[in-house]
Amino acid sequence: MKYLCLVYLEEENWSACPDEVCFAYGEQLRESLHLLAAEPLHPVSRATTVRVRNGQTSLFDGPFAETKEQLAGFYLVDAKDLNEAIQIAAGIPPARYGSIEVRPVRELAIAR
Repeated sequence: MKYLCLVYLEEENWSACPDEVCFAYGEQLRESLHLLAAEPLHPVSRATTVRVRNGQTSLFDGPFAETKEQLAGFYLVDAKDLNEAIQIAAGIPPARYGSIEVRPVRELAIAR
């Protein structure tokens, strides 16, 4: 089953974990066939939020919501169950500086 591990950090911890450490963990997950994708994100100061209401598109600088911790990146993993996904998330290096939200990926319910 696919799980999305969302990495959240406070702005002052954005660069606390060196890229090399995150890359090495990603390689470890890739070799164990758990990693499907992983990417770091730029800080929220580089974000643009898009909203469409009544057919009108509006753009806003920054994130959708003001929060202390901000989305810093993600790991999309394949795990046998939630327990294994949590074990993988606990190993994500930025977990030492912020938090990791583990969420199961839902397939779209469409007729094929």
